Amino acid sequence: MKIIQLSDPHLMTPGGVLHGSDPLDRLQACLADIGRNHADADLVVISGDLTNDGERAAYAALREALAGFAPPCRLMLGNHDDRALFLEMFPEAPAERGFVQSVFDGGEGRLILLDTLDNGRVEGRLCAARLAWLDEKLQEARDQPVFLFMHHPPFRIHMPVLDEVMLAEADAFHDVLRRHGNVGHVFAGHVHRLIAGSWRGIPVSTLRSTNHQSALDFSDNWRLGHEPPAYAVIFIEADGVVVHFHEFGAGRPEPVKGR
Repeated sequence: MKIIQLSDPHLMTPGGVLHGSDPLDRLQACLADIGRNHADADLVVISGDLTNDGERAAYAALREALAGFAPPCRLMLGNHDDRALFLEMFPEAPAERGFVQSVFDGGEGRLILLDTLDNGRVEGRLCAARLAWLDEKLQEARDQPVFLFMHHPPFRIHMPVLDEVMLAEADAFHDVLRRHGNVGHVFAGHVHRLIAGSWRGIPVSTLRSTNHQSALDFSDNWRLGHEPPAYAVIFIEADGVVVHFHEFGAGRPEPVKGR
């Protein structure tokens, strides 16, 4: 399977600028690059923070940007999103039990896309209902390999400001995964950095935003990073998983006043 992951577009009302960049321009540049080079993808996943403020105009801009996009695409939610408004604006989006969560079964395994949004809070949450749904979907897969996509990582990245707002129920989440033992990789967003490693024996990776990045700062402060935006090209086969991080062409951000 060939899967494309992009994350954290943080769309605003068209024309809005965030951290010196136009999020819509950057997303359009990303989608164009994917369309030119990866039209054969089995699935494109946008892993949350679709908008910056959950605005109707931002979701409308996303609909328009995706209107001519050829590869199949699944949208996920992050802490900057509004679940009710998203479901109103994207009624065709796969959703189960009131959450924007879904399954994609491909030739080399099952993808499970989780909804970690906890309305009004920055950290992620998987309530009892969502954990029960995940348990069911992992059980259905049985011996088939499973690959999870989620906005909030369940693991520390050793950047204190971001670790404070990771997935709150990491232990309960891991208890569910451990019961089945068939999860081959966890793909996350939220932190706006390229990170790869393992968490409790499970390979993990995170991704830069299509708009702005977190600087590599291990202090108690968050700083804006200036790395270019990127998306991931993921190959999943019987032998394993390979993740390529690709920096796509986008205009240089304008200087941010006071930074």
